[in-house]
Amino acid sequence: MHIDIQKTTESRIGQTDFDNIVFGHVFADHMFIVDYEDSQWKNPRIKPYGPLTLNPALSALHYGQSIFEGMKAFKRSDGHILLFRPEENWNRLNKSAVRICMPTIPKDIFMDGLKSWLALDSDWVPSIGDHSLYIRPFMYATDDYLGVKPSSKYSFIIYGCPVNAYYSEPLRIKIEDYYVRAVTGGVGYAKTAGNYAAAMYASHLAQKMGYHQSLWTDAFEHKYLEELGTSNFFALIRDTLITPQLSETILKGITRDSVIQLAKDLGIKVEERLFAVSELLMANKKGMLKEAFATGTAATVAPIEHLHYKGEDIRLNVEGDTLANILKKKLDSIKRGYTLDTHGWVVPV
Repeated sequence: MHIDIQKTTESRIGQTDFDNIVFGHVFADHMFIVDYEDSQWKNPRIKPYGPLTLNPALSALHYGQSIFEGMKAFKRSDGHILLFRPEENWNRLNKSAVRICMPTIPKDIFMDGLKSWLALDSDWVPSIGDHSLYIRPFMYATDDYLGVKPSSKYSFIIYGCPVNAYYSEPLRIKIEDYYVRAVTGGVGYAKTAGNYAAAMYASHLAQKMGYHQSLWTDAFEHKYLEELGTSNFFALIRDTLITPQLSETILKGITRDSVIQLAKDLGIKVEERLFAVSELLMANKKGMLKEAFATGTAATVAPIEHLHYKGEDIRLNVEGDTLANILKKKLDSIKRGYTLDTHGWVVPV
């Protein structure tokens, strides 16, 4: 695939303080763009990162056809750039596209565009501490007239921002017992913009109460745990690691899947199943709840120190050789090329 490349005339990297980056505020110099029209993808190009020109009648703004992914690039000690399981992001993006009635992205367009853009902006991949380049592929509808129907035109864009850790401290989580993010038959498993809009109000209320995120429960009974606003959920009860089973209301997390495999590699029993709030509370009362944590591309593996449910508080250990800390170190080591990748997850650029 031929990609037209227009390089920036003045890089902003020299004005960037990589030691003091706020997540999602500073962006690399370029972005990859390809358009869908007349039932085909066309005009792949890389251009300087900058504003988009949008018609007020843009379909995505009115009817919500917008999907995205989150992934990261890492710089190895020898300067080589590594991606972590990018084909899984491509697969999940297309799964979201089908559910939101959008065209799928061919693998060569996704991977060639990603690697070409990343090669051009490789200096934006930090090599210090927990830093990485967070990558945001996204697609949105571009028809410019009003009408409730799938758009006939779309744009797919990849851009990125250097980041440090998403969370700077252990998490405090409120288990949601009233508001609903997703229902069976809906779009909860798709990474579509509307899912995050639906979650914002409850998350805002939880944050006003001093919590980082809400932990969602099922829409009908609020009986079963599902996922956090930006992450999947795990709890270690006795010697078993439990996570809610995937469904139409839970995002298939790539970090979730990786953590499950690494836990099994350590000989830990893992259960993916219905996980009732009452089971979590009872395990805590009996002293069997050892720890809990969240997993996601941005969050990586984030330990949870406090869970709250209807006036009941659960305090958890987050220090020392917890399973969360062990899994985070193992995962980070693989992502950055420090440890042999036995699962074929790491893709060099």
